[in-house]
Amino acid sequence: MFDSGIGGLSVLKALRAELPLEDFVYVADSAYAPYGERTDAHVIGRTRTITAHLLARYHIKALVVACNTATAAAIELLRQDHPKLAIIGVEPALKPALAHSQTRRIGVMATRGTLQSVKFRTLLATLAEQVDFVCQPCDGLADAIERQETPRIKALCEIYTTAIGQFGTQAGQIDSLVLGCTHYPFASEQLTELLGSGVKLISNGEPVARQTRRLLPSFASGERPGQCLLLSTGASSSLELAAQYWLGWYGGVTPVLTFI
Repeated sequence: MFDSGIGGLSVLKALRAELPLEDFVYVADSAYAPYGERTDAHVIGRTRTITAHLLARYHIKALVVACNTATAAAIELLRQDHPKLAIIGVEPALKPALAHSQTRRIGVMATRGTLQSVKFRTLLATLAEQVDFVCQPCDGLADAIERQETPRIKALCEIYTTAIGQFGTQAGQIDSLVLGCTHYPFASEQLTELLGSGVKLISNGEPVARQTRRLLPSFASGERPGQCLLLSTGASSSLELAAQYWLGWYGGVTPVLTFI
């Protein structure tokens, strides 16, 4: 699995809970981030490079594209390139939010690249008659989370949630917030502080984990817990710190790995 940086760790956590015997290789493409503010050509090129490396070096049986922007820009091309590989993407959890919302008004925080993609606009159009989605591009938020800059994370969350509108559980208020980037669940503490516990924060880690289980061509057997290898194309220290802080892991992170 891969993401533009550390955000995909939120998906990795759900995958390891769903598939505890499977081995995982996680690539943080930090040297080429952020994807959400790059061109489609940039994202497609990095996606293809990382996929080729994972297949050649680790002989993966499935690939999770743990990045909303990369899923939107490149997953159909990946499936054409590798028709025999199980490939699972992520997308903003609009359908789970729709099932939860009582006020029928839902906020969506995502990168500009995700919100402008054909894939997202198509999904939004299929649901638009059922609920009012208020979409907000969140420039800089994924980068702030990547760098673990808490004051900046809080400031950006306040700016963007204010721009979305009034949150709450009363009629006309926004009672659910879709976290449309895999980085954003790591800002849940700041968002809950701003919006209150009555507003539901909805991410896609658990649905992706369930879909991965459904699509796996085979399952690991035995009693040995699965192993996890974390790789980074940038400074591995940020990935290691993120794994320690958010997942409670210590050590086991490889040195910097640069792709050609």
